[in-house]
Amino acid sequence: MSGTIREWEREQELPKQCVYCGLTTDLTTDHLIPRSWGGDDSADNVVLACQSCNTSRGEKGVFEWLGLKEKDKLHRLVAGKYLKQLLTLHEQAGTLEVAKDQMTVLCERCPLPKVCERWGKVQELTCFCLESILPYLS
Repeated sequence: MSGTIREWEREQELPKQCVYCGLTTDLTTDHLIPRSWGGDDSADNVVLACQSCNTSRGEKGVFEWLGLKEKDKLHRLVAGKYLKQLLTLHEQAGTLEVAKDQMTVLCERCPLPKVCERWGKVQELTCFCLESILPYLS
């Protein structure tokens, strides 16, 4: 059985609630990689989210929206799905093998500098570097 199928089965065992806040009403489908950025409708790219969280997140990356402190509360299965999507995008863009000492190269082209400034993480390797690929998809 493939890892994707096993993860899908585990995800089906999760309570039917918002993956971000736990609310069980007004559930919608949230695309981890927004459709406006090229995200697809595959099971690997969608999660349950309440209308409020889905609307609040909008086109922001999950880590950008949650922030550095809240991102660690994301369920492991959801985080895994998201990280797999980001890995694939970085592989396609050729940005996966950038060394830590080459951070300035990534920072110069990154569309999220205000996010790093807000968190005091300018030119530091963070989860925001993973999401820096998203705006380039549109």
